[in-house]
Amino acid sequence: MCRTVRHVADTPAPVIPAYGGACIDGIMRALLDRKWATPSWLPQPAADGRQVVLLTLDGLGWEQLCARSKLAPTLTSMTGGPITTVAPSTTATALTSLTTGEPPARHGVVGYRVRVGGNDVLNVLRWRVPSGDARQLVPPGEFQGIEPFEGIRPPVVTRAEFSETGFTGAHLAGVRLYGWRMPSTVVTSVRQLLRDGEPFVYAYYDGIDKVAHEYGIGEAYDDELVFTDRLVADVMSVLPPGAALVVTSDHGQVDVGDNVVALAPEVMDVAALLSGEGRFRWLHSKPGLHGRLVEAARGLYGEQAWVRERDEAVAEGWFGGLLSSDAATRLGDVVLAPHEPVAYLDPADVGEVKLRSRHGSLTSAEMLVPLLAGAG
Repeated sequence: MCRTVRHVADTPAPVIPAYGGACIDGIMRALLDRKWATPSWLPQPAADGRQVVLLTLDGLGWEQLCARSKLAPTLTSMTGGPITTVAPSTTATALTSLTTGEPPARHGVVGYRVRVGGNDVLNVLRWRVPSGDARQLVPPGEFQGIEPFEGIRPPVVTRAEFSETGFTGAHLAGVRLYGWRMPSTVVTSVRQLLRDGEPFVYAYYDGIDKVAHEYGIGEAYDDELVFTDRLVADVMSVLPPGAALVVTSDHGQVDVGDNVVALAPEVMDVAALLSGEGRFRWLHSKPGLHGRLVEAARGLYGEQAWVRERDEAVAEGWFGGLLSSDAATRLGDVVLAPHEPVAYLDPADVGEVKLRSRHGSLTSAEMLVPLLAGAG
């Protein structure tokens, strides 16, 4: 199943998302719209399934899975291979592309922390700004208005505590939510929904990402992968004849540890605001100081990160086309996307300092995710 991914030693190139092709923004339509020819990157069991369960395992990168294939016999026995996630390789952006079938440039959820209302920064997963809950200030349905799953309102099996969050309102509006509090209930809900004849079920499990953030990619990560593989096996065991399980992820991981870089005064003195996250850090320039910001960022960080002005990143295809007007206002002027195992600190988001493993950038470790399928 696993194939070697070759790296360029000295000056790696960013992994650009394969929007419209073997990318997570294409999964939903490939599974739901059977009128067109099956794309070559969709595993055959997924194309043949009369009922389909799409299970997203948050944080499981292709390279991490391949390095631990013996720990995941169920996953590695499935049919399929790697596809790309989106940019930035972060949950808020990736899950929105997965459910809407659109690139970030169009749906506008362009990061974990984005600028809103001038100089506020919205934490998309918590749906908070520095002053508190942002559901009134930034209504989720206005922030992201594309209907998920082409409006079919499928059952979605996800954490129960997510049911009322702003992010759920932005990327899962209108679906039928089935909340779980213990992973075993994922299996119970999937079994019941398939028994009831549901043609498509979307399920989400986030254990791998949580463990990686807290403990890094080590022994605890390995144990969680073993557990997750058993969960996948349990879901496979409740598939009726003719049904298929499709497994994917939103991003991979890089073990950063304590390699958190405080941005130099030459950058901070000309930056009005920081947004994004440690491995996809946006710098917003002060009025009239854009050139100085670009020069300082490239001079200081150009050897450990891909440093791009916003228009350069757009032209290279990072976000899947021209930015919508909303998406453009939410991004900064210069982005630092490290290819080295470092993260760039935002003093306004000190909670990030505690994260051991991270994601967001365009390395293959973060960008390549599995797309696997098996039949009942």
